[in-house]
Amino acid sequence: MKITFWGTRGSIPSPGLHTVRYGGNTPCIEIRLDDNSLIILDAGTGIRMLGDKLLAEGNPINAALLITHQHWDHIQGLPFFKPAFIGGNKFMVIGSSVRGISLKRALSNQTKRMYFPVRLKEMEATFTFRSVKEEQFEVFGATVNTIYVNHPVFALGYRIHHRGCSVVYISDNEPVDSQTIAQMSSKRSIIQSYINHGNDLNQKLYDFCRGADLLIHDSFFTPDEYVQHIGWGHSHYLFTLQVAREAKVKHCVFFHHHPERKDEEIDDMVQICKREIERTNIAMECSAAIEGQTIVL
Repeated sequence: MKITFWGTRGSIPSPGLHTVRYGGNTPCIEIRLDDNSLIILDAGTGIRMLGDKLLAEGNPINAALLITHQHWDHIQGLPFFKPAFIGGNKFMVIGSSVRGISLKRALSNQTKRMYFPVRLKEMEATFTFRSVKEEQFEVFGATVNTIYVNHPVFALGYRIHHRGCSVVYISDNEPVDSQTIAQMSSKRSIIQSYINHGNDLNQKLYDFCRGADLLIHDSFFTPDEYVQHIGWGHSHYLFTLQVAREAKVKHCVFFHHHPERKDEEIDDMVQICKREIERTNIAMECSAAIEGQTIVL
């Protein structure tokens, strides 16, 4: 598998001198399977550049688009994805429905006339939609597993396994603890599944990530910032490192960078975690997601 990052920031695009190395676009990842089948993770502003690259290749496009949730930063690039305007291209859009609002309706809402000049139903490409919960299914011969994660809406995490390699993508997720449990009454069934899974409230997540070759995980906050933002649905980088350690993954990638996080601050975050890995003698690589970077498994 080849994994390419087209958008690595969270919440809002953040172009500028201080974000140029790690990138300022919101989440989008391209996964190429060994037979070149295309899976796209999220449709943040990074998908615009991915679309330009796909058009330059000049081939008809048949892709699966896996959406973690419908917050703006994860879908806002879709109206600017040029392959969506070309007949013959095909996209299977997969994600969850939220409180009776279908995935199709959620994506269509952002292209209403008052927001955008071209409606989703007017785009020339063929779109099909599939709503999923926590389950397992096949996409282009790859096995995909899903998990509900701790975020203010029903956000999904994805595990993609193909020919002996596994990638886990957890874009927006907060540690489950007594404080977050108290705030998440609207998601009681999800939280209960974490409570019932083991003595550690995050054991369900550890098991989902177990043995992955690559874990891409939300690292929006620093530990100090997180204390002031409990309930916002995001992790700090030391929790990401904890998940990777408990799950015994091979490579941990910090993702969904805070829009105000300077490149130098992300460098410092990575160095702190590398020193912790060395101190505890963990056999694991860690890095921060870089826009334009490709990781080959």
